[in-house]
Amino acid sequence: MTGTVTHDPPPGPADRPGQPLIVTEDAVLLDDLLRLCAAAGATPEVHHGVPESGDGWAVAPLVLVGDDAAHRMCGAARRPGVVLVGRDQDDPGVWKRAVRIGADHVLILPDGEPWLVDRIADVAEGIGRPALTVGVIGGRGGAGASTLACALAVTSAREGLRTLLVDADPLGGGLDVLLGGESAEGLRWPAFAASRGRVGGGALEESLPELHSLRVLSWDRGDCVAVPPPAVRAVLAAARRRGGTVVVDLPRRLDDGVAEALAQLDMALLVVPAELRAVAAAGRVASAVGMVVRDLRVAVRGPYAPGLDDHEVARLLGLPLAGEVPVEPALLRPRGGAKPPGATGRGPLARFCTHFWERALVETGGIR
Repeated sequence: MTGTVTHDPPPGPADRPGQPLIVTEDAVLLDDLLRLCAAAGATPEVHHGVPESGDGWAVAPLVLVGDDAAHRMCGAARRPGVVLVGRDQDDPGVWKRAVRIGADHVLILPDGEPWLVDRIADVAEGIGRPALTVGVIGGRGGAGASTLACALAVTSAREGLRTLLVDADPLGGGLDVLLGGESAEGLRWPAFAASRGRVGGGALEESLPELHSLRVLSWDRGDCVAVPPPAVRAVLAAARRRGGTVVVDLPRRLDDGVAEALAQLDMALLVVPAELRAVAAAGRVASAVGMVVRDLRVAVRGPYAPGLDDHEVARLLGLPLAGEVPVEPALLRPRGGAKPPGATGRGPLARFCTHFWERALVETGGIR
């Protein structure tokens, strides 16, 4: 069991990597907390009371106070990131003690162990602001969504942002192929099919192929064409914790795994060719995606059918316009050039991607 006393800790010491601090004299509780720290990959500092110098109390990213030691914390300076840990679920006094020491949370073992492992792992990894996560989906088949997703990711990496490109379409042939890295060393989706709970963000990043200064999670050429929804959730959550940007190339078929991916998005781009049949098909996709993604925008690709332009397509779909995806050979023939779309930084597609990130980062508060 866990409970919130005031609010989640605001960004501060907990956003920096470091050692959690444990304050307790309860040997059994200490053994449990050390076990949980080990499971989260953290080595804690242990004290029976507030550290004499005060430095450990002030700078530790997370402080775990045993209920047995709460009375010794009353004179300590207030700070965020304090968790009061106990064992007795029937003790109403634990909440009063938590308020007295300024704890953000009350946690009762063993029920609260999963939450605590996640929290310890967050501070061990130095978690800050989550990645700006953008999904790209085609309004109809052949709309150019995969090419746009690659161009967005390549542009983000070229701008110096930590970037992860996620291929969520097992039937799309593999984005590593589109980037010219089908033989690059690193893990693909099938390696994560058994993932549950928490996946380490740093370990995920290091395990993936690095192509054009970004990391790519794609599919191999094996028979696996699905990853269980819990694994999708765990992997994308790990990717977001690393900050920067995450670009997800989405299939038009919406199953439970894709729903998990949609739930992680900050924004989605619906790529729609400017023709009536494509707009009609895109309307059905928008209805399904819009049930999960709050910020869904349309990116219109020419050439335009008579009577249509980008603003008219957006009006017909009832969606805000992200812009006009320019027509160029790299978009229509993804493998036509030696470099992936957007890699040179020149041309209309690269300019579209650069302007998109400039606007998106301003809207979300800057570089993450």
